[in-house]
Amino acid sequence: MLKIDNLRAGYGGSAVLNGVSLRVEAGEFVAVVGPNGAGKTTLFKAISGVVGLTGGSIAFEGADLAKVRPAARPHLGIAHVPEGRQLFPSLTVMENLEMGATTATGQRDWKDNLARMLDWFPVLGERRSQLAGTLSGGQQQMVAVARGLASSPKLLMLDEPSMGLAPAVAEFIFERLVEIHRTTHLAILLVEQRVAEALEFADRGYVLEAGRIALEGTHDVLRNDDRIRQAYLGM
Repeated sequence: MLKIDNLRAGYGGSAVLNGVSLRVEAGEFVAVVGPNGAGKTTLFKAISGVVGLTGGSIAFEGADLAKVRPAARPHLGIAHVPEGRQLFPSLTVMENLEMGATTATGQRDWKDNLARMLDWFPVLGERRSQLAGTLSGGQQQMVAVARGLASSPKLLMLDEPSMGLAPAVAEFIFERLVEIHRTTHLAILLVEQRVAEALEFADRGYVLEAGRIALEGTHDVLRNDDRIRQAYLGM
């Protein structure tokens, strides 16, 4: 589904990603972990088109994304839930969700998608008329995830969904993501600072360090790798 080959990207002539290659197959849950500054968010921005490529390629279902305008990429089936949530604070919960349903498939599936979103995140139904900027951090993250799902994506990209959340709330978010993946078979690409949880839930994972892929493998392979255990799992 998503194939990235020898990707190079950065800001103002400064390279951040230096030859990154990875893939996400249809229906897979793939995690990208690594230290701060490794280039994880830049990777997502390159896929979304916010950051231009200086080398390599990104293909989505065979389409060369370098030839697809950033605004058109959601219509291919790519949904990006950004770091920091980036909601519209002066709009209501429901209005934020509607902003995600701008694709043709999102509009077509709106009623069904909304019912499922409110089933996965019941608090959003209770607060549907509340301004998003007045919600708690955890509730805002639920809105951000649901807004991404509102487009009926084929690939859901989540950048640090647990950032700034209490452990119990982060655990709830992870549980919902696992349920969403299990029930919909939606492909998920997750960047996450909570390495243990990310590798536990993912089918496969990549370790990104200093703009390069340092390790990759199934969750069992990575969780049992001594370098991962020492550097990220405290074992």
